[in-house]
Amino acid sequence: MGSQHEDNPGDGVTPVAVVTGSDSGIGRATAVRLAEAGMDIGITWHTDREGALRTADEVRATGRRAAVEQLDLTRLPGAADVVDRLADALGRVDVLVNNAGTGTMTPFLELDHDTVRDVLDVDLMGPFLCSQRAAHRMIRQGSGGRIVNVTSVHEHQPRVGAAPYCAAKAGLGLLTQVMALELAEHGITVNAVAPGEIATPMTGQTDTDVSGERRPGVPLGRPGDAREVAAVIAFLAGPDASYVTGASWAVDGGMLRMGPQAGSHLPDDSWRRP
Repeated sequence: MGSQHEDNPGDGVTPVAVVTGSDSGIGRATAVRLAEAGMDIGITWHTDREGALRTADEVRATGRRAAVEQLDLTRLPGAADVVDRLADALGRVDVLVNNAGTGTMTPFLELDHDTVRDVLDVDLMGPFLCSQRAAHRMIRQGSGGRIVNVTSVHEHQPRVGAAPYCAAKAGLGLLTQVMALELAEHGITVNAVAPGEIATPMTGQTDTDVSGERRPGVPLGRPGDAREVAAVIAFLAGPDASYVTGASWAVDGGMLRMGPQAGSHLPDDSWRRP
């Protein structure tokens, strides 16, 4: 069946994507990939303003426009205003990528309320409120849209020491499904991308050549590159994914398929032999 909505904003109108947390890592790679696909880009940063400006330079080098705003998702609900500011600066919003995130490695019994609240705000409530702002804009524009939530393999599987992170990412995964159902009538698709171990500043691997890194517990034997995640996000944000909604796309080198055999922290390849 066809849709009453278009998959693009119309002839002569450049689509606009807002990518949160695009000062480095997956966010920067996604911003550049979407710019290469012909979109103007709204960029946000939390503490790394210089990183955001470098992302903007890379976007502009593709011939597309860029706008930059600071975003602190612990300051809700007001922080979600960033979506409107960037949409005003660039004229519209057709794609929202909720990429900004944080985490903690703290045992469950040692967690304090402030830490849990901050992780949940950044990783769950922030995407919730930013998506509301973007969806209202997309509905008024009348040409549909795309929302992509960057979750984690921990949307699907737990990790010791990461209770609030796992809770937030699992919540964002199910929120993605509810949003997909409710926004479908407006031509807005909503999907999640669930990265495994990716070489980014968040995992302490800035500018790592992943081909030289061994991860015996990952079936593909290495961590991922941020551009590999960006490619999947770009697919979901583009016209080829017009009939894809409510799905979670693991980009993890097969890590989730390991199940009880563990994953990225196995020290050797003995699991490969029965």
